[in-house]
Formats: sequence, C-alpha cells, structure tokens
Amino acid sequence: MNNFDQKRILLLNYEFPPLGGGASPVSYEIAKGYIEFGHQVDVVTMGFKGLPIFEQKDGINIYRVKCLRSKKELCHPWEQVTYLIFGWLKCKELCKKNKYDICHCHFIIPTGILALKLKKKFALPYIITSHGSDVLGYNPRFRYLYLLLKRKWQHIILEAELTVVPSKFLQTEIKKIIPQARISLVPNSIDLKRFRPLTKENRILLVARLFKNKGMQDVFEALRPLANDLKLNGWKVDVVGDGPDRKFLEDKARNCDLTSIIEFHGWIDNNSEALEKIYGRAKIFVSASRFESFGLAVLEAMSSGCYCLVSDIAGHRQLNLDYEHYFSLGDVYNLTTKIKTIIAGGNLTDSNVAISDAFSNFAAVKKYINILWKNSKINC
Repeated sequence: MNNFDQKRILLLNYEFPPLGGGASPVSYEIAKGYIEFGHQVDVVTMGFKGLPIFEQKDGINIYRVKCLRSKKELCHPWEQVTYLIFGWLKCKELCKKNKYDICHCHFIIPTGILALKLKKKFALPYIITSHGSDVLGYNPRFRYLYLLLKRKWQHIILEAELTVVPSKFLQTEIKKIIPQARISLVPNSIDLKRFRPLTKENRILLVARLFKNKGMQDVFEALRPLANDLKLNGWKVDVVGDGPDRKFLEDKARNCDLTSIIEFHGWIDNNSEALEKIYGRAKIFVSASRFESFGLAVLEAMSSGCYCLVSDIAGHRQLNLDYEHYFSLGDVYNLTTKIKTIIAGGNLTDSNVAISDAFSNFAAVKKYINILWKNSKINC
C-alpha cells in the first residue's frame, strides 16, 4: 500500500484510546492508517491509571506521559497543562533520538503548543487537525479561556504547514479570525466494516458526552408524551456517555417519567465490542446537539443501520442526510412528531441511508498522506 518513501511521524494528542471522546478514535485510525501505508508512527499522549507508559498497538508506538487526569471521558484545562509539561519532556527525548519528518498534531489548543515549541527547537514542521472545541468561540463553556489563548492560538495556526478540519463549518469559523490560514478539509471517518447492523430491537440510542449543549434534555422532553406508548410496546432508551451533567439528566429522566424504559450505560470504550453491539441493535439514533464540528456518532449509527434523527446544525448537514432526518434545533414538538411517525411506520430499514466511501478510514488516510507528502511546503 505504500506509495511514498517511508517516513517517521510524531503524532501528538492528549486524548488517545482508551481516553477521550470523538477525536480520540479519529486520531487512532489515522495513526493506524499511516502504519498500513508503510510509515512509522510515535504517539505522545496522556497517561492514566492502569495504562502502560509504553505500548505498541497495531504497529503504533504509544508513549503515555504522567499527568493529572481524573476521568477517561473528560479532561479539564488544568489537567491538560500537566500533559504539556511532561509531554514536552518526552517529545524532546524522542526528537533527540529519532529523526522525524513531520509532526501531526491533534487540537490547536492545547496540543499545538507542543508542536510549535518542537518546530522552534528542532525545526520540525507540523500540521494540525482541529476537532471543534479548539476553535475560538466554538464552545461557550470555554469563552473566558479563549480570550486568554487568542494570540497563542493564532500563532500556532500561522506557523503550521496546514490546518485540517472535518467540516466546512470549522473552516469558516477559523477563516473569520485568520483569513490567511492554510486550511484543508478532511471529513472524520470510521471503519465501515466495524459498525454493522445486528438483530434490531425496539431501542432508541443516544451517544454523547453528558453536557447540556448535547441536547439530551430536549430528547427526554420529546419522549415525555410518548412514555406510556413506548413502555407498552417494549421500547427502551439507551444513553451512552458520561460527564458533569449526568445527575441533571438522570433527574430529567425521572421528571419525564422515563425511568422504567431508560438506561444510563456510562462511558463505553469506543474500540469495544460493547459499543458495536449497542449501536447494532438500536433501531433509532437521536442527536440533539446544539453544535458539532462533525457528527461522528451519527456516522457510526448510520453504519449500524439505525434510523437517525439529528438537529439541523452545520456539523450534521455535512453528513448529507435527507431532509426528513433533521429536526429544528430545540424544537421538542417537532422531534416528538418525528419519533412518533417513525415508530408508527414499523419497518425502519427502508429509510436507512447508505454511507459514502468518502467517510471511510481508507479515504481519510489517503487524503492525509497526500497532505503530508504532496504539499510542497513540507520538506520531507
């Protein structure tokens, strides 16, 4: 599969499986793809209790540095700072020992701070993959942090050979701030052979980190008028994910009379068979997110044969679903009507959407290979 001379890549991401959310499996699949194309990959990521400080998986050399991190699914800004400190020490050690051709950095902030320092000290060029929350103004939860980091954020992007984004939405947001930024679009991707339909059950699936901006409370409100019918017809609601708003959502489920049909599964490793099964058996998948850089969980649900209902936002529009799969953001009545209509329809398989090969891991990695080795600015 190797169309280029073998290169050595230093890949940086503070979230790498089994840690983190959507960006974690994305960076893993890209690293694995580089290996399959015949290149070498060293990853520097966060350590966590019970994980080895060094591991080789699928040919990837994974170095985990000691740091403060209390949860697998969530990393606070002060915990990210400890990754920058100890990650810098490990990166210096590796750069003195190995000759890297390129650094592939995931997240402008915080990880881009390491990539910028490595460029200054070792003349190591870097590209960045942005994932959403690292874009200024993207997430209101980080509004004060964005103000503190604006100058550093701009410097990181301007010094990068290229910034890669998964959606036109993020490309537009970055260009608003830095019109001269060099940006390329590579949609997030999945292994289309991994997430497959299983024997379907009367189950509605929600997968996300448990923050209010993910809109699960809207889904619960939409299910409230249907609770009795769902119970009578044996429907269940599976909630996969964890986060600071879990208690709020558990209380919301009780208030909406859903406790008899809803199950909170907590955080499930993205690379696990358990997640494949929970996707595979669900008939309906719902995402009511207020904003998304790219609907990766929706893509996994589509591949698993779920009928997907998603909020009408830019990150979901990238998936090119038919209009009936979208509901107006925050419109609980509209969502209730759509769920009721779908359930009444019975056979949901006729409405499932085929996934374009453009969203396959192979297609994404080929684009990254072209970016790394055909961009004339990168002297590999």
